[in-house]
Amino acid sequence: MARRPLPRILSSGSAQLARSRELARTAADSATDVLHPLITIARGLRRLASAGRRRWAGTPKDKRGGLFFLAASLVLVVALAPYGPLLAVTTLMAAAAWQGRDRAPSAPAGPDASQTQRLRSLYEALVPYFSTAEDPQPLYAHGGDWGKAFPQYEFDGTGRIAHLVISYPAYFTDGEPESRARIEHLLSAKSGRGREYHFTWDEEGNRLTVRVLAPLPTDIAAQPFVTSPGETVLGFTDPTRVQRTLPLTHGEEQRDVPPVVWRTGIRSTEPHLLATGQPGSGTSTLLRCIALQALHHGDVVIVDGGGTGEYACLTGRDGVLAVECGLTGALASLEWAAQETERRLVAANRAHQAGDPPPEDTRRPLWILLDRPSAFTHLAAAAGREDPQSLLHVPLRHGRPANVTVVVAEQLDSLEALSGPVRQHTRARVVLGPATAAQLEAVLGAPPHTTPVDQVPPGRGYARLGTGPVHRLQVPATPDPYDDATSDAHRQAVLELLPPRTTPADARRPDAGPVDPDTAPAHSVSPDKVPMESVLLEKVPVEKTPLELDKPPVEQDPAERVPAEAADREEVTGRTVPAEAAVAERS
Repeated sequence: MARRPLPRILSSGSAQLARSRELARTAADSATDVLHPLITIARGLRRLASAGRRRWAGTPKDKRGGLFFLAASLVLVVALAPYGPLLAVTTLMAAAAWQGRDRAPSAPAGPDASQTQRLRSLYEALVPYFSTAEDPQPLYAHGGDWGKAFPQYEFDGTGRIAHLVISYPAYFTDGEPESRARIEHLLSAKSGRGREYHFTWDEEGNRLTVRVLAPLPTDIAAQPFVTSPGETVLGFTDPTRVQRTLPLTHGEEQRDVPPVVWRTGIRSTEPHLLATGQPGSGTSTLLRCIALQALHHGDVVIVDGGGTGEYACLTGRDGVLAVECGLTGALASLEWAAQETERRLVAANRAHQAGDPPPEDTRRPLWILLDRPSAFTHLAAAAGREDPQSLLHVPLRHGRPANVTVVVAEQLDSLEALSGPVRQHTRARVVLGPATAAQLEAVLGAPPHTTPVDQVPPGRGYARLGTGPVHRLQVPATPDPYDDATSDAHRQAVLELLPPRTTPADARRPDAGPVDPDTAPAHSVSPDKVPMESVLLEKVPVEKTPLELDKPPVEQDPAERVPAEAADREEVTGRTVPAEAAVAERS
């Protein structure tokens, strides 16, 4: 059977609709031009009628009779005078045309003297870069016409350039980063320092667009963000490069702000993150913001190398497995995290081989947050112990299929102390605080499209997720609520996001019997008082025997999971850790 052709309305409907829109737009423009005098007169008549109505309403009632008699007398005189009605109509039309004129202030024909001088000086500064002696008709020459080089320009209220389009010759090497960097540095210096400029290079059209960026909002506090599981809001950016917005609440005001969303989990291409910056730039604020979002759907292990108590508000909270500030506790927590990653991989692999879905305990996200791990590197070297960063190799390399995410925060001057796996597997990068263009390119892997400034507020910087574009970033205000310098509004916002506290495991009486999983918390969270075996045995169920071919695995009772050889214990930061805990977990 021969295929019937599509109807003409379906095959060429889009072209006809576009042509119809163009014809309608042309007809509307022509009608507006023809009827412009009538539109002006009608607008003037309406304004005159409104003025007469206001005058009549503002006249006292005892004087309205005399006013009416005067108006009627004028009408009668005009009607009886020769050519009176014609002159009255002509006068009325003239008054209506005058009242209906466009009263918007006309734009200036060109820049004023100061603006012209600024454009001319900028043109002269670009001559050495955009000119050559072999050019027979140079676009840039000393004393030349700057109007051809700058087809579009705008100024702000202070007289400085806000928007500028620059035409440059085709032989300029706009494909080389060094050449671009020289022009961008020159434009940012000549247009006014202290502002951030966005540069858009059009290599095909030989045009450079310079635009001044508005400051990012710094008054957005931490709050519940409308995101799906696996999405973490790092901060907020410009609306030009992000197609998504989030509804936010600022006091009684609600507004939509474009976010920088970092996606983690099994399908993430950038499962781990590295945040760096100068002291006081806001890296700890970023880690607190990430921790508060991660606790909605997962568990968190925090290792604080700074030792300043920045994460004391998270101690004992539901979902926080540990908050470690010492070397021994950091080693124990990271060793458990590495073993937990291996256990999740083994359990998920067994489930896949059996054709079953992964176990529930392997699908719950586990977050490992490290603040300044280089501080432990020096302590471990001095004490002759293992570097805690070496324990991150397994979570970094195999964390994505095991739902384990690692976030590392380090200062810019200590990046050399980070191990190779940390720098290799943390492909999501954030740089906060003041930084040079060379430092930004070294950390992010690509230069930003804006000019960095020297003075920035805390939490302000740049972010790049993998091989994506570089975004400006402003981290939501998430200060330490226990800090005296924190405002009441920000303190209350953080406290409202904190999970409730759970009962420590050592608070139970020895004769209280086994823990009921339906009524008691699933895990303990006090980092200084909770035995590590309680975290391993309550949070991570283990099997009594290895998986056999002739019978399914049998899960032990929590009271019987401690091996008989648990008498040999080693003291770890005031906690008793069984020497066979790792063996029992991995069996």
